[in-house]
Amino acid sequence: VQVAVIDPHKQHLVSHACTEIVEANKDPMFLTGVTFPSEYPASPETLVKLTVYDAKDKSQESVSSYFSVSVCSNLLGSATFSVGDLLRAKDERLTLSLRSSDGACTAGTVVVSRLKMGEMEEVDVDHITTDIPSQKVDCCKAQKSLEFIPINLHTQRMRVTCPRKTDTIYDIVTVGAPAAHFQGFKCGGLQRLLSRYEAEKKSTAYQCIYYSPEHTAKAQEVLSTMSILQPLITNLADQLLQAAQEHSSTGLRDALKMLSDKTEQFVHTLKDELVKSALLALHAAQPGYVSRSNQNTVVCGPLPLKHQESIPHHKEYDEEEWDRVWANVAKCLNGVIAMVDKLQEEESSKQEPVPEQHQADVITSHNPGDWREQLCPLVTRLKDCVMEVVEKAKKAMTFVLLQEAACSIPQGFLLQQRRDVVFSQALAALACGFIMRLYAGMQDKSFLRQLHLVGLVAQFESLLSTYSEEIGMLEDMEFGISDLRRVLFKITEAKTEDISELQPLVCGRRDHFTVEVPLPRLVFQTLPEEIKEGKPLQVFPVLFNVGINEQQTIAERFGDISLQERINQKNFEILEAYYKSLSEKVPLECLPCFQTQSDIKELLETLGQNVVTKKRKNVEILWIAGMICRRLNGIRFTSCKSAKDRTSMSVTLEQCALLRDEHQLSKDFFIRALDCMRREGCRIENVEKNIRCRKYAFNMLQLMAFPKCYRPPEGTYGKVDS
Repeated sequence: VQVAVIDPHKQHLVSHACTEIVEANKDPMFLTGVTFPSEYPASPETLVKLTVYDAKDKSQESVSSYFSVSVCSNLLGSATFSVGDLLRAKDERLTLSLRSSDGACTAGTVVVSRLKMGEMEEVDVDHITTDIPSQKVDCCKAQKSLEFIPINLHTQRMRVTCPRKTDTIYDIVTVGAPAAHFQGFKCGGLQRLLSRYEAEKKSTAYQCIYYSPEHTAKAQEVLSTMSILQPLITNLADQLLQAAQEHSSTGLRDALKMLSDKTEQFVHTLKDELVKSALLALHAAQPGYVSRSNQNTVVCGPLPLKHQESIPHHKEYDEEEWDRVWANVAKCLNGVIAMVDKLQEEESSKQEPVPEQHQADVITSHNPGDWREQLCPLVTRLKDCVMEVVEKAKKAMTFVLLQEAACSIPQGFLLQQRRDVVFSQALAALACGFIMRLYAGMQDKSFLRQLHLVGLVAQFESLLSTYSEEIGMLEDMEFGISDLRRVLFKITEAKTEDISELQPLVCGRRDHFTVEVPLPRLVFQTLPEEIKEGKPLQVFPVLFNVGINEQQTIAERFGDISLQERINQKNFEILEAYYKSLSEKVPLECLPCFQTQSDIKELLETLGQNVVTKKRKNVEILWIAGMICRRLNGIRFTSCKSAKDRTSMSVTLEQCALLRDEHQLSKDFFIRALDCMRREGCRIENVEKNIRCRKYAFNMLQLMAFPKCYRPPEGTYGKVDS
């Protein structure tokens, strides 16, 4: 199907898009969608012409070049509609008659549907459809231009209906492993690459001073905290003087409390050995540095050349100077506190009954203007000391970051880019899952309470092996999921209900991101006040991995599975800590009810035992982690290399297990239902969307290594180009 646009003003035809060729099918379903991006100058009056060709014996190249003259002889028919017709149509779906070139006869019908991104439309096999959501499919995972986009990201919902109960829905997000597929895994993933990089930085420390990632993170934290606290302290100090000017005891007391809290926080931040050592290193890096403690000259870098002798030598450095500088801030604060106490004591004594002969003296000694005059020198001294500390600390922390930058060039930038790529893919999946979970729980007050009081678990299930290139993918994925802890969500009210106004917005920088999720006004108004006021909402990402394929068999028998063991143990501890925090802040009765008797505490104990048990392909870890996630109102994700084959086996198994455990699916029908889900429905459609073939990319030898419940039915797998 060739798609062309007719400009209503210029009245000329412009080729816009073209579907793929579907062979050996008289009623084809086209997987290539036709997208009109928001910036496209389309209007309701814009006309769209669909022309259907029989491309028999013609190459794909002929089609993609919008049909040469020789192909035109195979024209089947065409149809025209306006964008406005489609928007006004019932269910935004048009059925059009195809007319032959002379307009004399009907050559069939074509169905045109408008889809929003992320929707999946059921297709009537009697018609042709030209719509499907765009995505990054499996075969594109190593494309440079798409490296920041997640692979095969899909949302899937199972709705269970029962005449005697309300419908139940189970959501899951499937996505290919967040990893730098374009850059490859020849030298490993982020874990090995970063470990090797840190070791190399240490070995080249003669060129720069080595600071660990923890040190550079601390330096960034100190700079950020100072940039917030210093102007705040200045402002509070001015408020204190204003209260003194107004002779307001209450205002004085309140301003002093806030000033004391922020100044103490400021001092605590800077009372760090890193600041002191960095100041010393900064002085030591300058020519002619002399330490007062040992009077030895330290020359950094190569010996100074003759033209450098004109550089003035720096005086000896007192290593205790920094301690005195930040201690002066505390002393100044104590002086301000003492003066305020004195002024208030005098005010209190003034209000007590005074003998008549002393009354004139008391009135004379308590001029309201005295308060500001007595406080002003102390407050000014405090502000000066704070500014002095800020200047020194800024130099020291900037020095640390510059050393990191000097050691990082150029390899560090490449590793940072790799980490950004992985994080971007993980963030897209998380945002998708969060929004889906938010809309599903909008009527559940207990869920919304949990959301703003504690936050949500985002549980990522991975089926990657710990062998060959997949161990590199798992290393990347571990960092990508862990970095999601820096992400907060914030719910906002959309300006309008236009689809463009309801798209999530990511803002921030590497050390802190906020995803703003706009909701329609009526929906937004139903939320708790805390959420409406913009309270940041936390997400707690956890990752559990169990390899199930033949490569994992090799890893378990001859290789190393320590990465998988470490990931599972570490993330179990995170999940356990989340449950403890949740149980302290939210009544457990608020969590969803399930038919199975095991409570969350028992499931956590079982999971803890499984993550330390030496057992090959222990998929119970994944099953139990998934059950815990659903009981905690969490967001479920499942991944493998491309979220296509192994992921399909896992998702269908989980869905059948839910039907068995929660909806009385007979055990006699379990395997039949499992095979049915794998043979028909969402997962095999997902496979076809990726590789244009309805077969899972397994062979018989591979499947012999799979746990039995992860094997697809006969006829649904075989050799395919994946």
